[in-house]
Amino acid sequence: MLYFPANSVRMVVKAATLPVDAVIFDLEDAVSLDDKETARILAKDYVPLIKRRGKHTFVRLNSISSGLTAEDVKAVVAKDLDGVVLAKTENKSDIVRLDKMLGLAEKDSSLKSKTVRILPLIESAKGVENSYTIANSSGRIIGLAFGAGDYYRDLGRDVTQISENENELLYARSRIVNTATASGIQAIDTPFLGSIVDKEAFLGEVELAVRLGFKGKQCVHPSQIEPINEPFSPRLEDVNRAMRIVEAFDKAKGRGVAAISFEGKMVDIMTYKQARALIATNQLIAKRRKAAGEAETHVPVSEIFARVQR
Repeated sequence: MLYFPANSVRMVVKAATLPVDAVIFDLEDAVSLDDKETARILAKDYVPLIKRRGKHTFVRLNSISSGLTAEDVKAVVAKDLDGVVLAKTENKSDIVRLDKMLGLAEKDSSLKSKTVRILPLIESAKGVENSYTIANSSGRIIGLAFGAGDYYRDLGRDVTQISENENELLYARSRIVNTATASGIQAIDTPFLGSIVDKEAFLGEVELAVRLGFKGKQCVHPSQIEPINEPFSPRLEDVNRAMRIVEAFDKAKGRGVAAISFEGKMVDIMTYKQARALIATNQLIAKRRKAAGEAETHVPVSEIFARVQR
C-alpha cells in the first residue's frame, strides 16, 4: 500500500504506474491545514485514474479528534473509491461515527450502502489496547493497519532513536496481528521509519512483518514496493506443493479419510485449508499483476489535463 500526498498531481501520476495493490491518497499528515480542501478535490478527481489501472483506491482521512473527518468524507466518497483509512483510530466510537458519515455520503452520492470499506490506522497505546473492539465495530472493516511513528511518540519516545531490532514495537505489532487474525481480517504493517537508503534495515523489517503474520505493508517510496511485494507473495515452490497437497487430499476425501500421508509427512484438514488459501492468494496476485500489465505504463497528458480543469 503506497501513501502519497493527495495534493500532489505529480505523485498521483507516478503512483498510477507503479506495481502496488493499493494507493492511499493522504489528507492527513502530508497535507497542511491550508491545503486540505485542495487535497480533497484532487483525491476525488484522481481516484478513477488510479482505479482504472487495476489498483485499490483509499483515502487517509484526518482523525475523528481533528474535527476534519466529516468534511473529508463528504468530499471524497464517490464511485471508484474502495475505502478510507482512519488516522489515529483509538476506540469503537471513532468507527461508529465514521460509519454513519460514510452512510450519509454514500446516499448523497447514489452509491450502494456499505460500498466504502474502512481500514483503521492504529497509532497509539489506546488504539492498540482497543484493537479487538475496533476490529469488530463495523462490517465495513477489512483490516487493521499499524502506524509506528505516532505510536512510538505516544510512548514518549523519539522515533529517530528507535533501536535496530525495533523490540519496542514488538508488542504492538503482535497484538495487532493477533487481533486481526482473530477477527478474520488482515493486518497491514507500518511504513518503514528509517532512512530510505538504509536497505538492510528496511529488508529486515519486511522479513519481521512477514514472520509475525502481517499480510502486507505500507510504504512511502516507490523503491520500497518490489522489496515488499516479493516476500509477501507466495513462492513458486510453495504454490506447487500446495497444489499437490490439495490434489492428494481431494482424492482421499472421497474415501472418507480425514488425514493423509504426503511426501513423508501427515497432512490434516487444517494443512489442506492452508494450501487452498495459498493457491487462492497466488491466483489473486496473478490476476492483479495481469490487470496492471494490461494497463497503460504512463498516464496520458490529456487525461491529467482534463481532470485538472474540472
